[in-house]
Amino acid sequence: MGFTTIVTVGPSILEEEKLVAINSFGKCIYRINGAHVGRSDLTGVVENIRAVLPNASIMLDLPGNKVRINRLAEPIPLSKGTSFYLYEDQVNYAPFLKMLQRSDTILANDSIFLLEVVEAGEKRVRLRSHSDGVLLPGKGLHAQRVYAQLPFLFDKDRELIELACETGLSYLSLSYVRDARDIQQAKELINGEVPIISKIETLAAVKNLNAILAEVDMINIDRGDLSSDIGMLNLPAMQRQIIREAKNAGKQVFLATQVLHNMEQYPVPTISEIIDLERYINSGIDGVQLSGETAVGKYPIECVKLIFSLYNNSRKETLV
Repeated sequence: MGFTTIVTVGPSILEEEKLVAINSFGKCIYRINGAHVGRSDLTGVVENIRAVLPNASIMLDLPGNKVRINRLAEPIPLSKGTSFYLYEDQVNYAPFLKMLQRSDTILANDSIFLLEVVEAGEKRVRLRSHSDGVLLPGKGLHAQRVYAQLPFLFDKDRELIELACETGLSYLSLSYVRDARDIQQAKELINGEVPIISKIETLAAVKNLNAILAEVDMINIDRGDLSSDIGMLNLPAMQRQIIREAKNAGKQVFLATQVLHNMEQYPVPTISEIIDLERYINSGIDGVQLSGETAVGKYPIECVKLIFSLYNNSRKETLV
């Protein structure tokens, strides 16, 4: 496949000139985030991409069994030490609230916010915030203790899998895989029609990595959700371990989450981002995934160009 950039599709790049420019830099896979699309949305986005790039590789990233804030009359303001109620109709999987117990902790929005359950009930829970900020619709809620109790595929995943097969997409990315049985469950629905990429973003997936690698040819390390499950301080060593084991097994590896986060707002990366990106490339990975950088960021073209420029420079140094 060669070094590849997974480019998340969003309003920042859904224009002909931008898609053509991005595609000119190197091998790209265009990622559609299933958490933010329905049936008609997905079909429309695929048609828009193919109208400009008929041979584009398009990947559907399933939302998976991630509990998300669903319906809110308005965003929930968070203030350290204050509490608020969350109701069953405000999450995409209502049984989640019934699984919670007093003193459970919830990490929200890629571990940015820490919430504590101070009152549990079947219809609502009261949460105390240990962070300041705003909780928005679509953001994830991760409670480690109850995660294993969730079904692997929610109803929306099954619907999107069916549509991915109908549309003839290039790849299907599975979210929140815990073990090989999860992948096998998806394979039964896909019936070999779409190649699978397994995201590694749970502690269970790390523990069952060898069995997962036996089921797929490609994995994507989603460091945002993985850090929620294993702890931020454990992430660097775990990332190295996953890459090493995947390469030893002859599998392709991608890295996701905040690769060029600074460039969502600014035209250049931070020094640490550029150094880390160069280190990733030289670690033998097969590509990186851009998320907010290309979906909603201000400099999507510059981000993709930078990645391939750095890769090409790295290749020249290796040859010398």
